[in-house]
Amino acid sequence: MGPGRFFGRRWSVVNYFLWSLQIILALHTAIGAFWKLSNSEQSVTSLRAIPHELWLALSLFELLCSLGLTLPIIDRRRSSLVPAAATVIGIEMLFFTGVHLYSGDANIGPIVYWLFVAAICAFLAYGRSILKPLGRTSE
Repeated sequence: MGPGRFFGRRWSVVNYFLWSLQIILALHTAIGAFWKLSNSEQSVTSLRAIPHELWLALSLFELLCSLGLTLPIIDRRRSSLVPAAATVIGIEMLFFTGVHLYSGDANIGPIVYWLFVAAICAFLAYGRSILKPLGRTSE
């Protein structure tokens, strides 16, 4: 196996970058899901408006999204899950931003964080849908 080859396929820098983003986002999302399971929505002042049942459901949903980001490592036929999972995580980040803005909390730190994660999600969804889809055989 020569340089630039992995499992018999040629990989580009873009593909390496997208895989790195996928794995980092999957870890970030899984850690966030476990944090939600062990911490109440009351931990974040601006998110207190979220019902506890929804908070717990979001953690389960995040674990499913993490799985959707990483499943194509094992099964390439599941590659369509990547843009879908990234889009859903991005929408969740926008939801948290909206709830934070609605709460009237003057702290913009969480907004910057959530919008940054949403931007990464949007780039990953674009990258895996248009730029470098996983289904291509030229990888």
